[in-house]
Formats: sequence, structure tokens, C-alpha cells
Amino acid sequence: MIKIKLFRLHSENGVGFTMIEIVIALFVLTVGVIGVYNAFSIMTVATTQMSDRFTAAYLTQEGIEIARNIRDNNWLAENENWADGLESCGTGCEADYRTGISSGAGLTSYSSGGHYLYIDSNKFYSYNQNGTETRFKRKITINLVDDHTLRVTVTVFWDEKPTIANIDFPAQPGSITAEDYLYNWY
Repeated sequence: MIKIKLFRLHSENGVGFTMIEIVIALFVLTVGVIGVYNAFSIMTVATTQMSDRFTAAYLTQEGIEIARNIRDNNWLAENENWADGLESCGTGCEADYRTGISSGAGLTSYSSGGHYLYIDSNKFYSYNQNGTETRFKRKITINLVDDHTLRVTVTVFWDEKPTIANIDFPAQPGSITAEDYLYNWY
């Protein structure tokens, strides 16, 4: 018959732990540490994805504001056609605040999948390639609803590339769309 003797680590008062208890305690601690590490990895990815979604939401709102500014500049210039330059965006356009917003001069055709926006040292997004290329593309579509109404639809596209525990996963396309109506109040 084989006898298994459990070693007991004793303190001065004679109370202690067996080796099996120590191994089990180490196992439980290891599982806990690994679980916390995985939770932080998942939270890091989720934070990055939410940051991209917030940026895309702001870029869609900015696209609507660009179209609104073109309309307002047409009014201020006392242009008889309040939608001058905006009607050409029925199939999609690109614009930013730096390319000019007077009478639609800064609107360029959205062709072949669009262009990436760049961010400069002042944190402005534009198509000027002097900044750092981002993963965002913006398409502004403007359709005439009637003589006094324009429907502005802005979609921002980007690629989400999640990395969990230093493992790169395939990029997933992301997009967000916002829509607003502009009216000829003048």
C-alpha cells in the first residue's frame, strides 16, 4: 500500500497549509489574473472602436454643416439660386472647411471610392495631404426635394481593425450616416 503524506507548512502556532492548498490557491490566483488581463484587452478594443464611432459621428455632422454654410453663403452673397453648387452632389461629393465653401466651390465629386481625410497638427480634418492620413472617408449626397428643400445625407466610412491579445483580426468596414434637410427661408 502506498501512503501519500501531505506536507504541512507550519507557522509558530502549528496552523498551516498543505501543498495541495497552496497549489489550488495559486491556480485560483492565476485564473483571476488571466481573466482581468482579458477584460482589459477587450475594454481597450472597445474603447478604440467607440473612439472611431464618435469621430465618424462628428465628421458626419461636419459634412451637414459644410452644406449648410454653402447655402448660407449663397444667401449672404445675395445669389438668386440659394442652392447654387449644391445641386451637383446628387451622386456624392467630398468637401471640408479648408477647400472653400462659397457657392459650392469646395465640393468635389466623390469618385472611385472616395479619398481619405487627413488630420493636421491643429486637429482639423481635411483632404490636404500635409497632415496624417486617417482611416475615414466622407461622402456628402445632396438631393433637391422641391423648390425650397434639400435633403443632405452624409456617410462616413472607415475600417475597424480589432486587435485582441496582440492578435490582429481582419478589418471590418464601419459606417455611420446622418441626414438633415436644408430649407430656403430667404
